[in-house]
Amino acid sequence: MNSLSSFSVLKGRRLHLGVCGSIAAYKAVEILRALQKADIAVSVTLTEAATRFIAPLTFASLGADPVYTRMFGQDEGVPFGHLQPGRTAEAMLIAPASATTLSRLASGMADEMLAAQALAFPGPIVIAPAMNPHMWLNPATQHNVKLLTERGCTFVYPASGAVACGDTGQGRLAEPEEILLAAAKALLPQDLAGQTLLVTLGPTWESWDGVRVWTNRSTGRMGAALVYAAWLRGATVRAVAGPGVPKLPGGVERHDVESAAQMFEAAKTIWPGADVGIFSAAVADFHPVPFGPEKFKKQSAAAGFSVSFKPNPDILATLAAEARPGQKLLGFAAETSGLEEAARGKLHRKKTHLIAGNLVGGAADSGFAASTNSMFVCDCTGREEIWPVMSKEDVAWRLLDWLSTL
Repeated sequence: MNSLSSFSVLKGRRLHLGVCGSIAAYKAVEILRALQKADIAVSVTLTEAATRFIAPLTFASLGADPVYTRMFGQDEGVPFGHLQPGRTAEAMLIAPASATTLSRLASGMADEMLAAQALAFPGPIVIAPAMNPHMWLNPATQHNVKLLTERGCTFVYPASGAVACGDTGQGRLAEPEEILLAAAKALLPQDLAGQTLLVTLGPTWESWDGVRVWTNRSTGRMGAALVYAAWLRGATVRAVAGPGVPKLPGGVERHDVESAAQMFEAAKTIWPGADVGIFSAAVADFHPVPFGPEKFKKQSAAAGFSVSFKPNPDILATLAAEARPGQKLLGFAAETSGLEEAARGKLHRKKTHLIAGNLVGGAADSGFAASTNSMFVCDCTGREEIWPVMSKEDVAWRLLDWLSTL
């Protein structure tokens, strides 16, 4: 996963974490630490049952502030603790959530601290249940989930597998990574909701013989940052990913391809229904004329040999020419020199709205495989900017901001 800590837009956000009675309660500590790593301030409430599995002092020692437990206890130090998260936090996450807490939330009960806080919370609430598979599948639990979903709660559904009691089925707490993404999304503006984005990312592999390919050093990290940023902002994202592209959010429609021709066909199919096209893939401009499906043997060419190439389709130029009014295109220019001139030329030649250019193959802090990038960005209105080195996640966020102004 692209690290949430690389999105500086999350710094200073505040989230309230609710922890219920479950053997999975220990995973809430991992979630807390990951949120703090992204500089998100976290307060915590443990239900009475949760304190049987993990001590409130654990969360307080790790910097959660404040940490609530009993509704009428003397340890909260806040006279209206049941209202406080709704006044200070921007989102609430309940992980793990028990069947009892789901029932309380669905019926609007306020008989204990976490339920009262949720009832008084005006912002988004994310719920990650964990329980025995039979309890999860019980019609009463499913009714509560349906009711809470209709009221606007977001669920991160349990995973399937063996649970602590020895049963097997759906009920395990979802992976912390999935829960963290849902929490981060709840903290961020959903300004791209209702928009569909096509994103191409990663390299292409152009086959020559049965084992060898023509490719480049792209890892897809910049494209993945754009996918994460768009998804976190509420967009429907359809990704066309070349080989080796890392994991993407579960809510993203992913199409895995190898060659430039395959990427072109997939992108061409998606493009008519998209509002924005982001073409970050490092697509091979040419493909070798295939030797065949068998492995080429070096004994066949002791004195060396030549390989001929044919051009691949120009995905960006072709789809730009087919764009309907209102569709926007962002292209990338990866260069080893003459970046600004090349980016301007690509902008006008391919008739895109925005070009993001960066140098590759030189500096360790920019280009292929790096976690950061420095950029030259230009658009169709004549606006140009040079960006210093920053995380690729922040580059992605700023590019989406810029696209929204065009």
